[in-house]
Amino acid sequence: MADPKGFLKTTERELPARRPVSVRLMDWKEVYEQGDAATLKRQAGRCMDCGVPFCHQGCPLGNLIPEWNDLTWRDEGEQAIERLHATNNFPEFTGRLCPAPCESACVLSINQPAVTIKQVEVSIIDQAFENGWVTPQLPGRLSGKTVAVVGSGPAGLAAAQQLTRAGHTVAVFERDDRIGGLLRYGIPDFKMEKTHLEARLGQMKAEGTRFRAGVNIGVDISWADLRARYDAVIVATGALVPRDLPIPGRDLTGVHFAMEYLVQQNKVGAGDVVDAQISAAGKHVVVLGGGDTGADCIGTAHRQLAASVTNLAIGIQPGTERPSHQPWPISPTLFEVSSAHEEGGTRQFLASTIEFLGNEAGEVRAIRVAETEYLDGRRVPKAGTEREIPADLVLLALGFTGTESEQLSAQLQLPFDGRGNVERAGDYQTSYEGVFVAGDAGRGQSLIVWAIAEGRAAAAAVDTYLVGSTRLPAPVIPTDRPFSI
Repeated sequence: MADPKGFLKTTERELPARRPVSVRLMDWKEVYEQGDAATLKRQAGRCMDCGVPFCHQGCPLGNLIPEWNDLTWRDEGEQAIERLHATNNFPEFTGRLCPAPCESACVLSINQPAVTIKQVEVSIIDQAFENGWVTPQLPGRLSGKTVAVVGSGPAGLAAAQQLTRAGHTVAVFERDDRIGGLLRYGIPDFKMEKTHLEARLGQMKAEGTRFRAGVNIGVDISWADLRARYDAVIVATGALVPRDLPIPGRDLTGVHFAMEYLVQQNKVGAGDVVDAQISAAGKHVVVLGGGDTGADCIGTAHRQLAASVTNLAIGIQPGTERPSHQPWPISPTLFEVSSAHEEGGTRQFLASTIEFLGNEAGEVRAIRVAETEYLDGRRVPKAGTEREIPADLVLLALGFTGTESEQLSAQLQLPFDGRGNVERAGDYQTSYEGVFVAGDAGRGQSLIVWAIAEGRAAAAAVDTYLVGSTRLPAPVIPTDRPFSI
């Protein structure tokens, strides 16, 4: 354990400061300043001898959090990254992007602010890259088996790295022009600069994983042909079908899905020229949806110098304290102010969008909203509360409804469940022999830690399928909820 009296000597959470808003809006770099080593050690030392570390179960990856907190406190960074990598292929991603359910499960959070687990995690991996401790792990021998991984998001990359290290020849197919999936084109640079992705891809290439960008499986190569060429196939295409809002005016120019907008800006950030780019410059922007994707749109619009940014959520504003129906160690729904919200704009809750209003040119000019009321458990617009909000650009960040099913259904006859996910057995295998599913494609829209955990578990299942047994560690993933109370 770390300092036995650390949680008594240091009772407050200390995190690196965010760069001043006026400064960070001038670029696309990450918002946080460099952390202080003494502060990090002090915070790691708050990890207590709790007996039962519920943070292990709060994390879908089963990260050995008390162990690497202790090693960080003892300034043993090289050993800390070994323990961190034992359960997590990509802590540089989760340390920046995960909402940290482990912190909600921290025993210290019963009566004190939780240990800054996420900050310790990202500091460990950043130090490891800086000191050259992240090196290729080459397989001891090759199995002669081949695996195709379709999709290069966190689930696909985790599965690919595990299977490559097990000695299989792995090719990752990505229909976009660059590898990374939503890590590449869905996450703005101010949340994660792409240098972190490139560094990890460099390690994977050195280990032997092969990458094939710009190949659309189902179009360029049929799914059946791909299965015939490889000994196993993993579907890790994500849940990319966006939830629409079919109300009057939806077809007006200027109403877009959030991912259309974010992908284009990430391409521009990578140096590409995007014709007719969706831009917020000088516009009144309305973002529908109060989740992480909506926050990403808000931060992007601020950096594009929008005239105004309004964020609407249909539900009630969450509270700032843990609600009684979500007791420790369950991850509670709380009101949060992300870096994007801190940068400006307005947030409105209980706002139901009724109609998009357009001008004579067919362009959106405003949206009509009403106050949300709850009737028989349904959220409906309250009559007599209608009003208009100016809008030159509307971004729909309402979540996702499943994976793209047309080609998988037609070419492999794969069944889908009622939530739009590919059906699979407990070993991640579909009804088509030798075809497995990992991540959001089989689970539905979820957290990055769940995607990596599923990629690791599916890799172990594929390894067993190919050679009869496996030595790959596999997280146990019984349910969406890490706790049941």
